[in-house]
Amino acid sequence: MRKISHFGFFSALLMTGAFAGYSFHNHNQLQADSRNVASYPKELTSYRDIVKRCLPAVVSIEPLRKVRTSNGVTNQVTGVGSGVIVDSRGVILTNYHVVDGADSLAVLLSDGKRFVTTDIRGDRKTDLAVVKIHPDQPLPSLSFANSDEMEVGDRVLAIGAPYGLAGSVTHGIISAKSRNLKMNLYEDFIQTDAAVNPGNSGGPLINMEGKIIGINSAIKSKSGGFQGISMSISSNIAKQIMETLLRDGIVKRGYLGIGILDIDEQLAKQLGRKSNSGVVISRIYEDTPAAKAGLKVGDIITRIDEKSINTGDEFTKTIALLAAGKTSDLAIIRDGKPVNLRVLIEEQPATFGLKD
Repeated sequence: MRKISHFGFFSALLMTGAFAGYSFHNHNQLQADSRNVASYPKELTSYRDIVKRCLPAVVSIEPLRKVRTSNGVTNQVTGVGSGVIVDSRGVILTNYHVVDGADSLAVLLSDGKRFVTTDIRGDRKTDLAVVKIHPDQPLPSLSFANSDEMEVGDRVLAIGAPYGLAGSVTHGIISAKSRNLKMNLYEDFIQTDAAVNPGNSGGPLINMEGKIIGINSAIKSKSGGFQGISMSISSNIAKQIMETLLRDGIVKRGYLGIGILDIDEQLAKQLGRKSNSGVVISRIYEDTPAAKAGLKVGDIITRIDEKSINTGDEFTKTIALLAAGKTSDLAIIRDGKPVNLRVLIEEQPATFGLKD
């Protein structure tokens, strides 16, 4: 048996006494802390109430494709994605790439009910789609929040079916806003560090009020899996596209028919401009509204109707919102002098801006 020296013995007693005092002090402190914790907003300690409200409105989506076999034609599942019910009558919002190429869709609700539908309407240029099912009773649904009101640092939840694991919930914060990754023609991504993986696509990004602020769509990753950077299409764009698809079945956009360049500091110097605002016309396509209106390569567009144009992204979105057949006023700078032109907007070709 190992002996304990007197020094060790008394040291142990001192330590025991100190610990007893420390424990007594901390017992009182813990009681005080527990009283303080009880006064915290519940979402600081648990997301359970938000999840209970939101989870029933999130669905899994299985794209089905008809395949001929020796026994006839069968529906083959080609993947898995997510969606969110935005109308209790059976309207579901998801990503275009989730439903792209499907002959029909199997929609699985959180309570196990399954619907098969061919009512699919999509907009490839924003990667959004609307799916309709026909339930016999109202379904749980979520409403939209104003994504412009969200700020970097706000807490969020991502809900979906990563790798087919339906009903999965992850949490994080908004890392950045208004990201443009050049993945789609029209983008306004919210960046978050909430874990998103294959299968999450089309599911909702939720704020602490249990409302949709985004549709989870992509990850920035070298491995193919989550690495802390997730992208969600902002709810303001998603709601607008959804309403258009429900009303018209397709999204129609305005078209001018030009190529443009943003004006950076170097280009501004070359153009002799003190300001970086506006966009430079780099190309004019034949037989387009721009060509018919007399626009020229090198013209700088600074305003469309009452909307000031500062960047190429602003220009693209502004033109897209104009109705075909509408005449718009363009303020341009040509050879250093201001010029005003009127242009008759046409409908954007279906293949405009698509990579393939």
